[in-house]
Amino acid sequence: LSPAVYLSLSEKMMRGEKLNSSSQSWFSNLCSSALRAKTLTSPSETLTRNGPGEGLVRRLGLFDLILIGIGASIGAGIFVVTGTVARDAGPGVTISFILAGGACVLNALCYAELSSRFPAVVGGAYLYTYVAFNELTAFLVFAQMMLDYHIGAASIARSLASYFVTLLELFPFFKDNIPNWIGHGGKEFFGGVVSINILAPILLALLTIILCRGVGESSVLNACMTGTKVVIVLIVIAVGAFQIDVSNWTPFAPNGFKAIVTGSTVVFFAYVGFDAVANSAEESKRPQKDLPLGILGSLFICAALYIGVCLVITGMVPYKLLGEDAPLAEAFTSKGLKYVSILISFGAVAGLTTTLLVGLYVQSRLYLGLGRDGLLPSIFAKVHPTRHTPIHSQVWVGLVAGILSGLLNVHVLSHILSVGSLIGYSVVAACVVTLRWKDKVTSRGPTRWVSKRQEGLICLVTVVCCGFSGGLSYRLNASFIILIVAAVVAVLAIIALLRRQVYADPTGFSCPGVPILPAICIFFNIFLFAQLHYEAWVRFVVLSIISVGIYAFYGQHHANPEISGETIVYHKAPMEEVR
Repeated sequence: LSPAVYLSLSEKMMRGEKLNSSSQSWFSNLCSSALRAKTLTSPSETLTRNGPGEGLVRRLGLFDLILIGIGASIGAGIFVVTGTVARDAGPGVTISFILAGGACVLNALCYAELSSRFPAVVGGAYLYTYVAFNELTAFLVFAQMMLDYHIGAASIARSLASYFVTLLELFPFFKDNIPNWIGHGGKEFFGGVVSINILAPILLALLTIILCRGVGESSVLNACMTGTKVVIVLIVIAVGAFQIDVSNWTPFAPNGFKAIVTGSTVVFFAYVGFDAVANSAEESKRPQKDLPLGILGSLFICAALYIGVCLVITGMVPYKLLGEDAPLAEAFTSKGLKYVSILISFGAVAGLTTTLLVGLYVQSRLYLGLGRDGLLPSIFAKVHPTRHTPIHSQVWVGLVAGILSGLLNVHVLSHILSVGSLIGYSVVAACVVTLRWKDKVTSRGPTRWVSKRQEGLICLVTVVCCGFSGGLSYRLNASFIILIVAAVVAVLAIIALLRRQVYADPTGFSCPGVPILPAICIFFNIFLFAQLHYEAWVRFVVLSIISVGIYAFYGQHHANPEISGETIVYHKAPMEEVR
């Protein structure tokens, strides 16, 4: 080779080595950043922190937290889903709600422990994952849950607009004079992909303004609407109880126990919402005491209301005659009780309003948490100095929901929902287990292949895989042996968790039966995940890939898990409100 050619080749090789070294360095930095975990101060230190400046204000008492949980959980679905599931499960739909409620209680116990352990910081499942696992996993949990929240808020806004127009049409002046593009459905274009709706964004704007004014104003509205909703449900149960024909409860399970179990997988999502209480941590007056009570109290009240409605609707009308769109209203109309049907419409409006209000509230607090941690732009971390609300985050979530509800047919996206809730519940249960481990060292000893922590994580992943394989075999009606094997392997993994790890007792509320109860939560949640539409699985994979990309090019460079724990300022509520 000539000297010139040799020099050229040498320069290319050096540039290649530098490029390769740069790529390895970038990937190494990504991995180290992704594995960072968040450390928080002890609850006593956090709770006493107080001073001037920007911050959220503690105004929510136990009653407010319970109303937030009820408002987030019970929407118009209590008047619809009870009847639609009863068409398949028969009167046994009551058992479906009991089974689903029991599963949600297990998840609620996990949330209750973590809300007591970290009582003074917003973030919910995202925060718990950040502390128990790592930064990237926390960001993925946030992304999955937030997509559920955004699409869910837009879909609820559409339904609220439709019910609102239905109420207006009770007046002769409005009857048949309101076009579809205002409230009912929407004016569709491009094969139904684009659907114009005017009223839904207006309702979202009004609720966003209320939320921006302060947590006091929004909690008053939530209390009024939730109280109205609960009273209407109680009236429906009381009036319907006198119309029950017990012969309609026979046969109790016409399609067998499998239909009841399948029904429980459907109605499980009717309870989703109690986790909103955990995201109110920073605005609770006595978070360490009230958050667990708020989570469990709201869930038990919701379960009692659902079961009461189930007994009434299946006792009033034979399950085969129940309608699909408005089964409860049609049941009362068939009994000559038209006024109750009108009450149900008012209850649906109140229920959807509170569900939407709490949903927007929770979204803004999650964005606030990520803004503080640097995983999102710092504008989301700003809190208004006098209103003490994250106005920028609140306006953002209202804007996203308004665009989706005003321009897109969001109802067609409903079958990809619930992924975030199930993933969030599963990760929270895993957080309870990992945070209880006394041995948190990740390095292995000289005589061990893996560390104690890694061994425990392998057991948790085994439970996840068993839950998915068991759920998939149940969905595809495969051999029952596959489900039995999956359950047995999961039990062995749980036994390994119990025998191979040492668990510490946390301060505050303690979830019973750790690690058995959280592991059962994980198995059941992933079992339900396997029942979702395959497009929901695709959504999970695609959104995870996109989220990793966002984290790699933005989040890892701006995140600082130590900052938010040191700079948050809390404001106590006025003394007369605390009293």
